[in-house]
Amino acid sequence: MIRPFSVLRGSRGPRAAGVPLTPRARRIIRLNNGFQLLFNLLWWMPVFYAYQREAGLSDGQIFGIQSIYYVAFCLFEIPTGMVADRIGARNCLRAGAVVMTAANLAPVLAPSYTGFLVHFLAIAAGRSLTSGAASAYLYDGLAAEGAGEHYLKAEGQARALGLAAKVLCWPLVGPLMAVAHPTPYVLSAASAAGSLVCAMVLPRHAAPDHRNRAAKTAPGGVAFLRDATTALRCVCATPWLALLMVQGVAVFTLSRICQVNLFQPVLLDHGIPEGSHGGVLAAMTVAEAVASARPQWLGSRLSPVAWVSLLSLAMAAALAGSTLGGPWTVIALLCVFAAVTGFAYPLQRKLVNDAIPAGAPRATLLSVESIVDRAVCALAAVAAGAYLSAGRLDALLWHSAVVTGVVMLVLQLILRRAPGRPRKRPKEEPALELVTTAGNP
Repeated sequence: MIRPFSVLRGSRGPRAAGVPLTPRARRIIRLNNGFQLLFNLLWWMPVFYAYQREAGLSDGQIFGIQSIYYVAFCLFEIPTGMVADRIGARNCLRAGAVVMTAANLAPVLAPSYTGFLVHFLAIAAGRSLTSGAASAYLYDGLAAEGAGEHYLKAEGQARALGLAAKVLCWPLVGPLMAVAHPTPYVLSAASAAGSLVCAMVLPRHAAPDHRNRAAKTAPGGVAFLRDATTALRCVCATPWLALLMVQGVAVFTLSRICQVNLFQPVLLDHGIPEGSHGGVLAAMTVAEAVASARPQWLGSRLSPVAWVSLLSLAMAAALAGSTLGGPWTVIALLCVFAAVTGFAYPLQRKLVNDAIPAGAPRATLLSVESIVDRAVCALAAVAAGAYLSAGRLDALLWHSAVVTGVVMLVLQLILRRAPGRPRKRPKEEPALELVTTAGNP
């Protein structure tokens, strides 16, 4: 059984978790780092809003595409999680990399509303294929090697390395576009192709799930229905898992809407020119990367669940505070927002993974979590477009903060009384276990 968390004060390196990594486990971590770095290296991220405006799209069309993207992501998540549990997470990662490569070429071939719509729909398909599969592969792979205690460190390290790559690459987007306008999308496609190489050489799962292997002998439709039913029953029978999934919605929605949908509008609203957006996003990425690599800085006075709620409130407060200052204040608060996001993501991911019962379809359940996240994001994107069209950006940020505060308060009260809540450890054991991330995602 994998222990949820462990605090190791003053420890360094891979032995911090108490179990040395095997060569196979190290290979899994290295290739996961490479895959996550290249798959998520979207060169066009700092400029896609302005890029679409230059292509003739209106704000309504841009945010409409974003809403369609999130809805499509939800729909794609329904079958892809079950596909990962049936054909294997490794094969799902390969398929996702192929789709992502093609998706990034769509705006180059058709720089129009249709081209960008196809682009985001394909990205939804590619990311849905990997969203649950990547985490499931890493979690199960390390558990099979007896290195499950290293999961938090590995998850945070992969994220930190991917963010560090963005820091180096995003400031180059502006100059590269001056040379060739479609360069951000071409380089994104090349990066996705590199992630496919990493996925191709990932080692076969060391300990396949016997339930999944038996399911492969059943007819396709029956097996998919069985997996879906099992996942839904698991969520219904495990209220603690369901509540943790809901708690993570705030972290995901705030980070996604801010860093993808509202990043450029916020900067433009404060008079920060487009040429500086890559540098600002790079600074935010540095802050997020440092925090992602150091979850042990959170300490052990609060439980992991309480930390996630507190971090969600801090994210909302940073966004609301950005309406009160000038350009430099906005940049500083966006960096604070990014750092808080970096702390929250690995912690929330491990909470959900630890709450999944043994033998349950992990990739399918992680896809269920992703469906919930994207469904809320779809609604948030529509609301964001309406607020921006009405020129009410500040009101959007304040209303988001208020809603987040109310939801987190209510959720914490429910979580304190939720069935299945982990029991407190004896006093001699720390309440919060976080693996040090020296060298880490």
